[in-house]
Amino acid sequence: MKIENLVTEQQNPATMKIDQLKTKELLQLINQEDQKVAQAVATQLDIIAQAVDLISQRFKAGGRLIYCGAGTSGRLGVLDAAELVPTFGLAPQQALGLIAGGKAAMFQAVEGAEDDQQLATKDLQKINFSGQDTLIAIASSGRTPYVIGAVDYCHQVGGKSVAVVCVPNSKLAETADLTIAPIVGPEVITGSTRMKAGTAQKMVLNMLSTGVMIKVGKVYQNLMVDVLPTNEKLVRRALKIIKATTAKNNVDAKQLLVAAHQRVPVAIVMGNTGLDYQAAVDYLKENNNQVAAVIHNWNQKNHLNN
Repeated sequence: MKIENLVTEQQNPATMKIDQLKTKELLQLINQEDQKVAQAVATQLDIIAQAVDLISQRFKAGGRLIYCGAGTSGRLGVLDAAELVPTFGLAPQQALGLIAGGKAAMFQAVEGAEDDQQLATKDLQKINFSGQDTLIAIASSGRTPYVIGAVDYCHQVGGKSVAVVCVPNSKLAETADLTIAPIVGPEVITGSTRMKAGTAQKMVLNMLSTGVMIKVGKVYQNLMVDVLPTNEKLVRRALKIIKATTAKNNVDAKQLLVAAHQRVPVAIVMGNTGLDYQAAVDYLKENNNQVAAVIHNWNQKNHLNN
């Protein structure tokens, strides 16, 4: 399909006179259009759930999460990948974002990069993309050559792909293993897909990555228990989490964090079970790193023993 025929490229009849409105009126109009985004994402929950299950299974087996896109889509992918590392305690190589044109394209458009399918192959080869990895291919139009090239290479090496697009019946949907397609309709400003389409993509990426992190044991209750305490703010957050989940005071929480080698999930297990560091680590591994399962099983065992 030609780009001018895509739904994201059509003029929005509701905003034809936005340039003639008072400031608050035009903002109200933008807000009204934005409310359609969550509704569009809601239609995709079944397929998003399938994607979370697919990615989490592969992530548990040692596969990486690789984001790929151009322009706004690429920047959103890089952002999601970068934030997963400190938020959920990932090693930097476990989640990577690729953008057409490289790092420079994060801050300034690199002309022609998104039209080069071979560039995507080279970028994936540079990071040793393998059949264990999962590609999240992001393109609001569903037709970006760089992203299509990435999906093609992904399949050549036996990987799995999840596309995030904002149009129906896209080229990416023909090739990706799963396609998430919230249809947000014409943009407030014609063709400005950094707006509703970008917001929809951000919402979907949040769901995907957060869902995966929950599934692989990075969350206990609703707490980011695998947070890396790499600065003062994150140390305070780690201590707050330990206190909330173990009923320990601040001094004891600090001692637990040190004894757990700065690993918050291990500290929580140690605080709730009395196990030493290595025993707590082993117990977590036995329970797929799910803190809730560890504590449940420990309490059941302790109850039976009593």
